[in-house]
Amino acid sequence: MSQRKKILYGLFGIIIGLCVGALFRNYRTLEIVSMCNSINSMKQKSALEIIGLHPSETPSNSQRNLVFVGVMTAKDFLQSRAEAVYDTWGKSIPGRIAFFSSEESVAENLPLVALKGVDDRYPPQKKSFMMLHYMYEHYIDKFEWFARADDDVFIRTDKLEKFLRSVDSSKPQFIGQAGRGNSEEFGLLSLEFDENFCMGGPGVIMSRETLRRVAPHIPTCLKNLYSTHEDVEVGRCVQKFAGIPCTWNYEMQSILHHNSSGSRAFSGNLKNKEVHSAITLHPVKKPAFMYRLHAYTLGLKAQELRQQSLMLHRDIAQMTALLQIPRINKNLAPGVPIFPSDETSADYLGDHNILGSTPDLNRHRPSHLDEIIEWDFIAKSLYSGMHPNPKRKIESSLKEGLNDVVREIMEHINNFSRQRGRVIEFRELLYGYMRVNSLYGQDLILDLLLVYKKYRGKKMTVPVRRHLYIQRSFTDIRVREIIGEVVPAQAVTLDRRIPVGSTRPFDNSTGLDRMRSFLNSGWERLSDTFAISNPPMIEMPKSRIVFIIPLAGRPETFMRFLRNFEQVALKQDLRTDLLVSLYVDPSDSPLLTNLLDQLRTRYPQNRINYLHLHGNFSRGVALDRAIKSPFCKQDDILFFIDVDMIFTQRTLDRIRANVIRNRQVYLPIVFSEYDPHPESLGQMYLESGQKPITTEHLHRSINEQNFSSPYTVTNTNGYFRQFGYGLAGIYKSDILRPELGGFNTDITGWGLEDVKFLESIIAANLKGSQRLLDVADGRVDPFKDPHKQQQQELSVFRAPDPSLVHIFHPINCDRNLEEAQYKMCLGTKANTLGSFRTLEGRFVHDRELLLFGRRARGSR
Repeated sequence: MSQRKKILYGLFGIIIGLCVGALFRNYRTLEIVSMCNSINSMKQKSALEIIGLHPSETPSNSQRNLVFVGVMTAKDFLQSRAEAVYDTWGKSIPGRIAFFSSEESVAENLPLVALKGVDDRYPPQKKSFMMLHYMYEHYIDKFEWFARADDDVFIRTDKLEKFLRSVDSSKPQFIGQAGRGNSEEFGLLSLEFDENFCMGGPGVIMSRETLRRVAPHIPTCLKNLYSTHEDVEVGRCVQKFAGIPCTWNYEMQSILHHNSSGSRAFSGNLKNKEVHSAITLHPVKKPAFMYRLHAYTLGLKAQELRQQSLMLHRDIAQMTALLQIPRINKNLAPGVPIFPSDETSADYLGDHNILGSTPDLNRHRPSHLDEIIEWDFIAKSLYSGMHPNPKRKIESSLKEGLNDVVREIMEHINNFSRQRGRVIEFRELLYGYMRVNSLYGQDLILDLLLVYKKYRGKKMTVPVRRHLYIQRSFTDIRVREIIGEVVPAQAVTLDRRIPVGSTRPFDNSTGLDRMRSFLNSGWERLSDTFAISNPPMIEMPKSRIVFIIPLAGRPETFMRFLRNFEQVALKQDLRTDLLVSLYVDPSDSPLLTNLLDQLRTRYPQNRINYLHLHGNFSRGVALDRAIKSPFCKQDDILFFIDVDMIFTQRTLDRIRANVIRNRQVYLPIVFSEYDPHPESLGQMYLESGQKPITTEHLHRSINEQNFSSPYTVTNTNGYFRQFGYGLAGIYKSDILRPELGGFNTDITGWGLEDVKFLESIIAANLKGSQRLLDVADGRVDPFKDPHKQQQQELSVFRAPDPSLVHIFHPINCDRNLEEAQYKMCLGTKANTLGSFRTLEGRFVHDRELLLFGRRARGSR
């Protein structure tokens, strides 16, 4: 019986195997038939149809017949490199593009030429020559220029067009980066002393006359190859039959740029001279880097178009002044508007009275002393008279901005260096001054050390110093409307000049008049603007927020916080919860837990919870235990807050708007109160803090406050705490990433845990450059491994929030703290003493203190 079962099972397996084999065979047959149909359809296309060229189009009647670019590729790269080329710069060529590959290559989405009798063997000598011959046979009278490129080169097509239109195409031209071989090959390439070749990597460009002379002799050149390098043999063929060498020009190294970093080329910072000045960039081995370069150059193009728009606005402003047209008038003549669309239209081109104003360091003319904007001094450090930290390290954003300014200025200075026979190089920034006017822009005065090099006529190299006076003007205001669940970074910019939430059209006053009204009313200062301006917030989908607060004692302050939380979060917002990490004495614990229990009973729809913690107080431990507790869900926004804060509904709106899952962390810059009695140096509050607290006193002081009304923010009652990172908003799923893992639990007491948290985010973001190297080295393919790219960098968003206020309390710095924590505590304590004007009135004009200072200085 068992033998019969084995036979039956064997027969059944054979039948199943035959069925599966037949299925795969039919599938393979269908695949081959489909491929053959694709090849037949490609063979049926003419050479002009492949590139989408009409037979009547010629260079004399079409601007799109400037250059034909032939890209050499291989069958294995058609769906990667070749497709990336066509998706990026290939479609913006001022002419046409075609990809040349082996005979059996197929790609329906590319203008592909499968060269007959050509395979993908390396070196591609036959492929290169046959591509040139194909160009000659089918397109010689259709284009002025012919370019040979690889599938790992990126071309700035706008620069290419400008360059080619400046060169005479009727003469034989052979343009490229000249070479004679590396040190190992020198003398082995069978080149004469006056011969060279154009290096194929960065690209080679021929005029129509050059191709006309060379192409008929390509069979001869193929039969007489002296090396294995196809670019060397093409250069030899051009030298022999066209009678011209490759361009002997030092500039070609920067115009047609080759990066010697290999596969890691262009994986780093793209803000450099080579990327900005080159026409071609080589090699770009990974398609991801091709798209990255394309996105970056599109940004550069947008900047150029914006600058051209500003120049046109300046011309319009000057012409309207010469025609004596009033600024408020929008018409050239009755019924003839300056612009076809007004301010309420999406096609409005902008206000030329604002955008066309001439750069001037004296555009802002203060009417009284308080409106004067002080300059910051730039040297090795940044010095600011009104900053809490007068001498500090130059911020990375300012450093990057200065580098951008210097690079653009040097490009402008050297724009005509070839005609003038000289070049000027930047050496260093000696010093400078900087100020920012929130209505006009950034003003810069820079002292630069340059080197003047003259290479034509009498050669010389001379160091020179030059002053630059620069104004980087702000443009008009753009409004982004956020609809549905679109995150702010993906929102569409509206061109409608109507405030959010308003249906009232603009009045007839010009932008300049509106700006002047701002100046006259003294709204220029940032803090005053925050205090007075109260624009309506955009409706956002209400994500759940969990306030996490570490607490150690201080029941009076905690009761104030609970009252604030109840008024704003529980009664108004309805989607904000509370989690308290309690470090309290046994005597205070019943009072605080009873308060939380009562609150939870009154608002059962909200999650109001607390954790009991023991041991020495540690803010890092308190926050870490809270975020890892079951009281917080993965899709909750966690907002770490202190008991000394007060907030409004606008605080919650800002948290939801600025915390973006998988993308952004929100670290608000809170407004911190000064000591309201600086003459006592806080002693009064230290003494009152030691008095016994009664429940009657607590409820009487708390119930008098209305937390829904905005706090009055001025320069005299507080400051924005720029260097505080303790308050932060982040999704739980983001803070529990392996590279973050929550808070540092090794720090005891207050302070430093927030700095370590920020450092961990920055360190995780620095891994982004490592990911680029992984892509360059082939360890990660962003197209084949999309899940590896979902862990995006968490950008840190910081902005002043006038609705989030730190109420003053006396600070006692424990000398038992770690040195870094103790210094941070002293710095915070010093900042709360008062404003500069208050301290000036308190100390500078106090005779006793002045005498004390003189005696102390004399005793040194």
